[in-house]
Amino acid sequence: MAGWPWHLKSPHAAEWLQLPMRSLNLWRMDLVFLISGLALGFLQRDRGAGALWRERSWRLLLPLLFGMAVIVPFQAYAQGVANGRIAPGFGAFLLRYAGGGPWPKNAFDGSDFGVTWNHLWYLPYLWVYTTVLVLLLPLLHSVAARRLRRGFTGLRGWALLSVPALPLMAWSLALWPHFPPTHDLIHDGWLHAVYFTLFLYGWWIGTDEGWWAEASRLRWPALGIALALLALYLGMRALPAELTVPRQLLRLTADVYLWTALLAILGWGHVKLNHPWHWLPWARESVYPWYLLHQTLIIALAWWLAPLHLGPLGEPLLLLSATVLGCWGLTALVRRSAWLRPLFGLGPCPAKAPSPDAAARRGRAAF
Repeated sequence: MAGWPWHLKSPHAAEWLQLPMRSLNLWRMDLVFLISGLALGFLQRDRGAGALWRERSWRLLLPLLFGMAVIVPFQAYAQGVANGRIAPGFGAFLLRYAGGGPWPKNAFDGSDFGVTWNHLWYLPYLWVYTTVLVLLLPLLHSVAARRLRRGFTGLRGWALLSVPALPLMAWSLALWPHFPPTHDLIHDGWLHAVYFTLFLYGWWIGTDEGWWAEASRLRWPALGIALALLALYLGMRALPAELTVPRQLLRLTADVYLWTALLAILGWGHVKLNHPWHWLPWARESVYPWYLLHQTLIIALAWWLAPLHLGPLGEPLLLLSATVLGCWGLTALVRRSAWLRPLFGLGPCPAKAPSPDAAARRGRAAF
């Protein structure tokens, strides 16, 4: 995509993609962290703090280490070769990568550290937030904290549409000018504040029926306000240079858009998706492997397709379809393998439900 930094770029740049990508990127990962906090709240109900932390650590850190050792290296190799900083030869690159480099400056994203986690940065961030929340559980169950939680889940009407955005705006005023996003875990003060706030929101709302009912009721107003704010944000960005809007105002507008978009997504999701869909078990088990695999598949396919000169239509269509099929096929393999499952963040193989004939035979045998 034109004007958008990434590990490996196609010669067929698409300027028009910036608009939808920018619109999604303002809330995409924020939604993921909010849902992660929601999931942690569900898990916490039937686990002690120590057991919860050990399980989460295993499910997050093992896939991270496996991904950095096996899945991510080709991304770094392709970027380094494309940059002219690394000589072709994937085998030699892997040997050097296993030793932590050293690499020429800016050889690939993360080369200063010797190895990289690239798109897997979400896993260490989530592990840190989970650890912090588990350590804070005694405080979060205090009288004052329970009152704060009830205040949040009790927000209604315009208060729910606006109040949760205030901490996000405060982080933008205090931290955003000083901590640009890095995804290196260490220097990401602004993103940590935003993501942990939304992670805590998710943990708070849990199964609170009143909050979800209100989010569902506000789904239309939230959607309308989010679209209006998005139009305002994009319009301000498109102004000519002599009418440039202060960056801080852009950021604050994006914060309110972020929250109203999340509220609309949660409200509509609760109305339309809160059903026992038959595909839900498959989706629940597939999302983690798809996340781990998708970016390396995209880069590997782009690497192999580029010499074919398929054009601005054929190349992206083939890249998209092959990525989806690759994720689908590899995930099917992972889900069926007892030793691959933990490397991709999955639990033990689920027990197969007995067929009706088998159950009937066992029933007859019992008598």
